[in-house]
Amino acid sequence: MVQASASSSADLADNPLMDLSGLARFDAIRPEHITPAVSALLERARKAVEKLEADQAADAPATWQNVVETLDEGTEGLSRAWGVVGHLNAVADTPELRAAYGENLPRVTEFWASLGQNQALYERYKKLAASAEFQRQTPARKKLIENELRGFRLGGAELPEDKKPRFAEIQEQQATLSKSFSDHVLDATNTFSLVVRDESGLAGLPDDVKEAAREAARKAGEGTDAAPAWKFTLHFPSYFPVLQYADNRALREKMYKAHVTRASELGPEHGQGKAEWDNTAIMLDLLRLRREEAGLLGYANYGEVSLVPKMADTPEQVQKFLAELAERAHPYAERDLRELREFAAAELGLAELEPWDIAYASEKLRQARYAFSENEVKQYFPEPKVLAGLFKVIETLFSVRIRPDSAPVWHPDVRFFRVESAAGTLVAQFYLDLYAREGKRGGAWMDDARTRYRRPSGELQTPVAYLVCNFTPPSGGKPSLFTHDEVITLFHECGHGLHHMLTQMEDLGVSGINGVEWDAVELPSQFMENFCWEWAVLQQMTAHAETGEPLPRALYDKMVAAKNFQGGLMTLRQVVLAATDMHLHTDYDPDGGQSVLALSREVNDRMHVLPQPEVSRWINTFSHIFAGGYSAGYYSYKWAEVLSADAYAAFEDAATEDTLRPDVGERFLREILQMGGSRPAIESFRAFRGRDPSIEALLRHSGMAEKVAS
Repeated sequence: MVQASASSSADLADNPLMDLSGLARFDAIRPEHITPAVSALLERARKAVEKLEADQAADAPATWQNVVETLDEGTEGLSRAWGVVGHLNAVADTPELRAAYGENLPRVTEFWASLGQNQALYERYKKLAASAEFQRQTPARKKLIENELRGFRLGGAELPEDKKPRFAEIQEQQATLSKSFSDHVLDATNTFSLVVRDESGLAGLPDDVKEAAREAARKAGEGTDAAPAWKFTLHFPSYFPVLQYADNRALREKMYKAHVTRASELGPEHGQGKAEWDNTAIMLDLLRLRREEAGLLGYANYGEVSLVPKMADTPEQVQKFLAELAERAHPYAERDLRELREFAAAELGLAELEPWDIAYASEKLRQARYAFSENEVKQYFPEPKVLAGLFKVIETLFSVRIRPDSAPVWHPDVRFFRVESAAGTLVAQFYLDLYAREGKRGGAWMDDARTRYRRPSGELQTPVAYLVCNFTPPSGGKPSLFTHDEVITLFHECGHGLHHMLTQMEDLGVSGINGVEWDAVELPSQFMENFCWEWAVLQQMTAHAETGEPLPRALYDKMVAAKNFQGGLMTLRQVVLAATDMHLHTDYDPDGGQSVLALSREVNDRMHVLPQPEVSRWINTFSHIFAGGYSAGYYSYKWAEVLSADAYAAFEDAATEDTLRPDVGERFLREILQMGGSRPAIESFRAFRGRDPSIEALLRHSGMAEKVAS
């Protein structure tokens, strides 16, 4: 391993990861830059820690400047540079980058874990909290200091000295295992491909899906103009349309089985390469480590540890919330499934509804019931029009302007924008990476590239966000067309981005999403989804790919009528995911003989109306809880949906013809987005809504407010 001393100061001066003066130099960063930069930035961070340790040994007074600012200034460079490396690992994976990331991950993890256990640092923060200066601090700074003290306790600072090395080792092992879990999912996804050479086998697939598959085949050197080929992969924009539209049942079955067996012992049987990509053992190892961590900290299980910084109080409270939601959704889900089975048997000749038939039969039923298809709707959502409509919503609600900007990027498809105040002042910037491609992790997410921060010098650092999706790229010289679900996903991630970018907090620990309870962080994202269903909004963000006409009112009315189509089934799916997660981290014994898969089946059998398919190993790709920070926290999506639905109801209450109300938007901006993590989320919600949240808006939005006839 290359240490800092092996790199000259001249080399470091030329290292783009060491340049923290502005935006990341993605066009210049190479894997060989990572180790020298991490070494140098770790050394800088350690010196800041040593300064704090020396102050504590000398019994120096503890002030905001010589505690919080000293630590922030010393560690922010490491945090930002490592954030760039982690981002590249997610969106531009190469063997060289993966190796450099993997080499340095234990070092970075060890450093952050050591901070949490550093008794001298803990004493400095306790001294600051007990000082007269603390009483004069703003509420935001008091909250930050209290959060830090809680973090020290959860980081093992109060452990006996002989326990701290093992606690640190647990953190390193978890980081390494989580990375392996994610790598295995990505590798299994990337390895599989299915090339079709007979177009008759693609009956039912939309033309743009076939064109994308043909373009993928061309790039892979498959097929010719005279003898074309179509390549399908397990990336969502390629995989899911096959499940949804392909008349070829055998094709649907092959794609389905390949998808649900990724990163499992069955993966190699379905074209996913190596047996060592099986995540079964990693899941057990992670659960053992989390259980051990909880025990060291004095908690009964990891679920209790996870909930300490969240809104929910106990795992039992979460399980009760999920059980009540399941009970409300169950009759709707039973009706959904009964209607689907009857339709599939009578209209599609599917006497037995197999797992690979469900999306296909559901789409056919939707078309029959509401006289439209997802593909018909998709023609009205070309990417340029969608982005213009999204930006108009943001600009109208929050009195900002979004303009194209320029910056180095990691792929030619990535775009960069700036957010300005009404007066033209720079507020924030963001990268937009919309399309699926090899070497890019699946799913959609927002991450912070840089956080709003007032430096001790007085300079204000403006925030920068990454907004990442995995949509179908343009093909045939035409812009990408988004499904309505993809439009909703884009609005969702922009909601996270707004939470990060529009904050007015200037201290790192409570700026943007920092310090926000994990089960409240989805509030702005799920809130933004609601605008995708508003007629006034859709008129501004739709234009037919061929005619340019906006979405017709008749089609919109059908979409709204179908909004909660199979809402019961979808709700139970989310409940099962959340309940499985919480059980794994509370009452599951990884050494008890029951497999993680068996536990997931047990929860599904108890809470869902759809059986879990025998072939399915979906749990082996549950990256949210095994590699994405949602362990014992997946319930947050439904928990925050209660908050977001109720928050959106304020716009509905105030609206006459549409919900784009700048006056209500200003209040949402002031009380939710700008406040960041500077106060408890429930206080921010009450300040906006004037009361505690109610579940009724969620039930109404989900179409589950009325009693279902048996």
